[in-house]
Amino acid sequence: MTRRQRLTLIAAILGSAVVSIDGSIISVALPAIQRDLGGGLSGQQWVSNAYLLALGSLILIGGSLGDIYGERRVFAAGVAAFGVLSLGCALSPTIGALIVARALQGAAGALVMPSSLAIIVAAFSPKERGAAIGSWTAWGAIAVIVGPLAGGWIVDQVSWRWIFALNVPLVVATLALILVAVPRSAGARGRRVDFLGAGLCALGLGGFVFALIEQPHYSWTSPVILVPLIGGAVSFVSFLAYERRTAEPMLKLELFARRNFAVGNAETLSMYAGLSVLFFFLVIFLQQVAGYSALRSGLTTLPVTIVMFTLSRRFGALADRHGARLFMGAGPLIAAAGILLLLRTGMDTSYLRDLLPALLVFSLGLTLTVAPLTATVLADADEHDAGIASAVNNAVARVAGLVGVSVVGVVVASTLVGDTFAANSESVRAFHQVVVICAVLVAAGGVAGALGIINPRRAVEAQRCPGGQLVGTPQPAVSQSNGGVTVSKEPMPQEV
Repeated sequence: MTRRQRLTLIAAILGSAVVSIDGSIISVALPAIQRDLGGGLSGQQWVSNAYLLALGSLILIGGSLGDIYGERRVFAAGVAAFGVLSLGCALSPTIGALIVARALQGAAGALVMPSSLAIIVAAFSPKERGAAIGSWTAWGAIAVIVGPLAGGWIVDQVSWRWIFALNVPLVVATLALILVAVPRSAGARGRRVDFLGAGLCALGLGGFVFALIEQPHYSWTSPVILVPLIGGAVSFVSFLAYERRTAEPMLKLELFARRNFAVGNAETLSMYAGLSVLFFFLVIFLQQVAGYSALRSGLTTLPVTIVMFTLSRRFGALADRHGARLFMGAGPLIAAAGILLLLRTGMDTSYLRDLLPALLVFSLGLTLTVAPLTATVLADADEHDAGIASAVNNAVARVAGLVGVSVVGVVVASTLVGDTFAANSESVRAFHQVVVICAVLVAAGGVAGALGIINPRRAVEAQRCPGGQLVGTPQPAVSQSNGGVTVSKEPMPQEV
């Protein structure tokens, strides 16, 4: 690896890590944000979901922009915008201003994530690329371990605002590395950007999510709920119809005609709805009901990330040899069993007695699943579709979390007293409802994998996939898949 390649890799790691961390670190700050700015449970949901909504709905078009205008240019623009908007989050005077800044921050992240992996693909030869992407995913996992832990300490000792402000020096360092090391890319200006598809997708998701989050404050028949709900449904159906007939779609629907690709994404949808809901509400429960500090609640999930970082590549290699079906079936069922152990939690929750056993069982099941699942999804796509297949899987995982938190929030709000978690029996009962729902969702993903997956004839090594691990975990979301490595780029080498 040359010095310039090393610096390019560091730039890609730093840029993607900042975006990934801001998707997960926010959970430890939500109770403090509520105390400072108000907003109740719906405000907490919007602070998290506004970011995920923009990132999930725009990440495919972010990859297209990189292809057309050059990954280096789009990566730099996204990183710079992310830094400015991080300052906007830090300085937000109201909950509404913070939500708007978070949405814009997510849009900037949608430019960064696809381009970060694309510049690695451009900078390294096929023989070097696997190791470079392995480093990208490994350091991304480490960053996400450190992020929430540091965030918890910052929230406890200083202020939640500093978790956003501290992005700025990382952004400046990334921009400096881009300037001196990342090679220029010409792009492909003959291609058209699917702005209409992106707009319809964002309106569809946004209307649906808005209706679900705000429903506890209105009746289902209120125009405030009905208009965005119906408008969102119409927009999303229009998005699918438009993508089917347009010459250069943002989403290639024909990929879903392939069995393993469709089943793998169905498993992703179910699992990541469950995972995102679990970790969103777990951190809130631990702080507002069980009395944990922000730092202590951040430390709670550390075993999950350590187990995943340690064992994901090993289980991916085993799935390469023995087929992914067993791993994709058994893994989610084991993870669901671990989730159900969280029913032991209450207002006097003990980490060693109630949390650690559940999280260890859960993390083992999750680790059995993530790399084989991603590899199977990519192996079922043609080589020239590897990038867009990876981007679709990324988007599915993010949308699953977005919709899952919104839907379960409606269920939880009906049980809570005063639209917020507090140290009372109603909050414990609400969290136990969350636990059961999450276990069912994760287990359903395992059933889909066990019944639907056919072990492919050709395998993709998990550590050499674009993204390496499935996105959105607590987190190796971490291994963000890339919408920027599309048909104009040389595909990742695959084993036949």
